Amino acid sequence: MCNMLNATLAILNAKIITLNPKQPKAEAAAIYNEKIVAVGSNEEIREYIGKETKVIDAKNRTIVPGFIDCHVHMAGFGWSSQNLDLRNVSSIKELQQKLGEHAEKNPKKTWLIGGKWDQEKFTEKRYPTRWDLDAAVADKPVFLTRVCGHLGVCNSKALQLAGITKETVVDGGKIDLNETTDEPNGILRENALELVWKALPKPSLKELEEICLLACRKAVKAGLTGVHWLVDSADEIRAIQRLTMEEKLPIRVYLGIPAGHLDKLADLGFLTGFGNDMVRIGFVKFFADGSLGARTAALKEPYADAPKTSGMLLNTQKKLNRLVLKAHKAGLQLGIHAIGDKAIDSVLKAYSKALKQFPRKNHRHRVEHCSVLNLKLIRCMKHLDLVASVQPHFVVSDFWVVNRVGKNRTRWTYPFKTLLREGLIVVSGSDCPVEPINPLLGIWAAVARKNVAESLTVEEALKTYTLNAAYASFDEDKRGTIEAGKLADLVVLSDDLFSIPSKKIKEVFVEITIVGGKIVYVSKNFN
Repeated sequence: MCNMLNATLAILNAKIITLNPKQPKAEAAAIYNEKIVAVGSNEEIREYIGKETKVIDAKNRTIVPGFIDCHVHMAGFGWSSQNLDLRNVSSIKELQQKLGEHAEKNPKKTWLIGGKWDQEKFTEKRYPTRWDLDAAVADKPVFLTRVCGHLGVCNSKALQLAGITKETVVDGGKIDLNETTDEPNGILRENALELVWKALPKPSLKELEEICLLACRKAVKAGLTGVHWLVDSADEIRAIQRLTMEEKLPIRVYLGIPAGHLDKLADLGFLTGFGNDMVRIGFVKFFADGSLGARTAALKEPYADAPKTSGMLLNTQKKLNRLVLKAHKAGLQLGIHAIGDKAIDSVLKAYSKALKQFPRKNHRHRVEHCSVLNLKLIRCMKHLDLVASVQPHFVVSDFWVVNRVGKNRTRWTYPFKTLLREGLIVVSGSDCPVEPINPLLGIWAAVARKNVAESLTVEEALKTYTLNAAYASFDEDKRGTIEAGKLADLVVLSDDLFSIPSKKIKEVFVEITIVGGKIVYVSKNFN
């Protein structure tokens, strides 16, 4: 573009980290409508400023490419902000107290929903049971999920409404029974949770739209300009589309669609990438196993703190092979949840078999979480050209990991540096509402972690939320760096991530978020 074009938005007096190797730093940028037209010095960018140009004086603040969260449950995030938050509860007694208070404050709620509790923080060091919940609330159904989302507990009323008895059998899940009475104790694992979710009152499309919008507003406040949005239902996709048509959607969406919709997608001929720059079909999401916190992640060797179990695979190898091949042949990207080394091995076998039967370049299939690894598995992932989708804040929240897997396997848990060193594309996400949605907390966790051998540099961590993240959605030519011709997705930060001590990164906050040249969030502190 020639310099005669007046910018719609110009930013001056900034410390711009472009992540473009041809021009790593700059102090100003010009934007015309939704795209960046120039990046350079203040003097160069002033040539683009006209009477109608909006000008932002950054006052030496740092600007980076817009953050992209590659694994987030946005509707769940929206719902969780309205439900009972038990993240910091330190005992079952405190959980009961908070549950009782929540019931009193919300007399009109037909179900009491909550979550984010972690039994490792409880003084009792055990899961709550139906009888613990009954003691606090017995007249209404109660459903409280563990922080990982792979285990939950119900009171007696909820079990009744969900039709769960000692005879109930769930494929790929488990209903825990009391050792003496052989009755369900309220603890449900993996697919057994679906029995309760299905019993919950279904929200209206309008309610779902409002919840999604609430989550989006919180996301842009955190500096996110794009999300890989893991949806739970067709109605959730409808809500996203309605927000788009009503021009209310402030953030770019790459859809992660449940495996249950694979047949419909394949039969209709939809491909990964279908859509526009705001909303596109992304990957199909499968589950290979559960979580370390719930001891349902599938390990090759038993859990160090529970030697009678090694977790659970949620699909047979034959079934997983069939599902992967179908999605792969249909031209769809895959993102498979696999945390334990046994599950990851199973996923790699399925990917390898599909690629041999139907060779396809540039598929960019993913392994979601890929937590417990070893060098052989990592090199196999590289050989198959897979994307490693990780959640850096797990390093902080999984403070009990050495107890779960022992010292030797802990060395290969969340090995971010080794993944990069072996040549894999590593992308980051929050798994919110499991973890906070703030990407700056993820960067801090990746950089300042105690396992120094696997800690990342600031630039490496930043790329997992920007350029690498764009690659995972086939968008690296449009997003991920700050350079002319790319979409104007930018974030203005309060501090320079590269010059402050790593432990201070978690204190940095977002001043301005810009999506497609539009300012979608401004901090009250910015002036």
